Amino acid sequence: MTVPGWPELAPRLIDVAAGRAPADMVIRQGAWVNVHSREVIPATDIAIAGGRFAYCGPDARAMIGPDTRVIDAGGRFMVPGLCDGHCHVESGMLTVTRFAQAVVPHGTTSLFIDPHEVANVLGLPGVRLMHDEALAQPVNVFVQMPSCAPSAPGLETTGHEITPADVAEAMTWPGIIGLGEMMNFPGVIAGDAKMLAEIAATQRAGRTVGGHYASPDLAGLAAYAAGGPADDHEGTREIDAIARVRLGMRAMLRLGSAWHDVAAQITAVTEKGLDPRGFILCTDDCHSGTLVHDGHMNRVVRHAIECGCDPLVAIQMATINTATHFGLERELGAIAPGRRADLILTSDLRSLPVELVIARGRILAREGRLVEPWEGPAWPAGTRATVRLGRPVTAEDFRIPAPPGASEVTARVIGVVENQAPTRALTARLGVADGRLRVEPPLATAAVVERHRASGRIALGLVQGFGYDRPCAVASTIAHDCHHIIVVGTDPAEMARAVNRLAETGGGVTVWREGAERALVRLPIAGLMSDAPAAEVARDAEAMVRAMAECGCRMNNAFMQHSLMALAVIPELRLTDLGLVDVTRFTPTDLILAEA
Repeated sequence: MTVPGWPELAPRLIDVAAGRAPADMVIRQGAWVNVHSREVIPATDIAIAGGRFAYCGPDARAMIGPDTRVIDAGGRFMVPGLCDGHCHVESGMLTVTRFAQAVVPHGTTSLFIDPHEVANVLGLPGVRLMHDEALAQPVNVFVQMPSCAPSAPGLETTGHEITPADVAEAMTWPGIIGLGEMMNFPGVIAGDAKMLAEIAATQRAGRTVGGHYASPDLAGLAAYAAGGPADDHEGTREIDAIARVRLGMRAMLRLGSAWHDVAAQITAVTEKGLDPRGFILCTDDCHSGTLVHDGHMNRVVRHAIECGCDPLVAIQMATINTATHFGLERELGAIAPGRRADLILTSDLRSLPVELVIARGRILAREGRLVEPWEGPAWPAGTRATVRLGRPVTAEDFRIPAPPGASEVTARVIGVVENQAPTRALTARLGVADGRLRVEPPLATAAVVERHRASGRIALGLVQGFGYDRPCAVASTIAHDCHHIIVVGTDPAEMARAVNRLAETGGGVTVWREGAERALVRLPIAGLMSDAPAAEVARDAEAMVRAMAECGCRMNNAFMQHSLMALAVIPELRLTDLGLVDVTRFTPTDLILAEA
């Protein structure tokens, strides 16, 4: 599935471009979208040999031999294959193979993936499985070695820990492109030896260090950038994007299933006039339903254009800018001689319908459908048995005890924010009945159940924003980044049923209401992924979304908010298996406030 290197192919590419040898494929009479010069050149022919572009110019007829495949572009735009500069395959609930099959019909031919979800559950061996599957794809899938497992040391536990030695080893693997998002930004700023050792191992290997500065307080950003991170996708405001590019970082603007951060930041280019070379478009997290029904990087590019970005600039942000950032400008991200022959044909640069997808010189998709399906490697049996509770849970496990003698308490509440990663740190006054907090809508009980070591540990908290208003519970083994079981519900008995169901199925997402299971998404691999086709997983995920709505939830993409409640590196308040975390201070905090 690999494409030969440029040096090995150079003699043949030269002969084809000079008209001395036939090409494998010639695309005739298209409008060449040139991301190097930011122009559209009409009536252009493109010749491909050995999976790479050999010739781009006005006439390739001399390169057509008896076995050359000729495609008439009919004046359509020839656009470089799109690149996703930062994404998590696991967020699609799919294996690498199934994820690639889902995004290729949308014109994505290069992915830069950070499998830190798998790293938290399966450790370095799991990352190696992701890496090896990535190398087997007919498109370009580059892996960033996860940097932070656990993401918040001392505030959570994980199935495995990633060490500087692990990072150094991974930097010798052929498909590793850099270090995944450095989420422990307080550690970098404080000069934490472990974080700096991981960054140093990456830089010694000449690879790119990914960033993750998840704070609205920009006072520490310069110190963070000085530590080595070269990009960041956590910006949500125009000033965030401006601050990053001013410090020499790439501002990655994301549009995922739940993250809508492009509109607020693209104005740095469209209104403030900053150099667009410092900006990259990405998805970060996309669910299978989004991939199947709405698109992938083509969706992000369209959105950027709708926000006022020039179409050619938006395409640059999803092609050449990404390739250049990772040191791959001579390999991909453009239609130019020597580059990998990744190309899409489209009849309109604004709406960007993806009519033909070519990757490494092969037609992989036409009119939104794969024409060359492929199989991926099987995952070992040990990756399918990762939910370990130690004992069945009961309803009593999810009732929050009140301080002795209290009739009312003031408690901290996680306030989820629609379409944003940060939460709000709220408080609420609750009554007490039979020594337990009386939790009523609009509040719900949240719990994190340890599932890696069968310790039986359960941490309890409160959450507001989902809108659940009847006896129900939603539980998942997706709980970024520790990936224990996270369950949210209005009824302790429903919560217990949901958690025990995940132990029975080996992982996934389940929704319970009034004593019955209303939806189940099976994710047997690490409790995070399925090797079923994306359409099947999307169907089950859509049933999950409907079931959550029937419980009273009206939030857009509420499952993403659900799955992030344990992510103790994004402010303001989170719940891990060790308890409630004040992320503004990076310290544990009590659920119930002391009375004055």
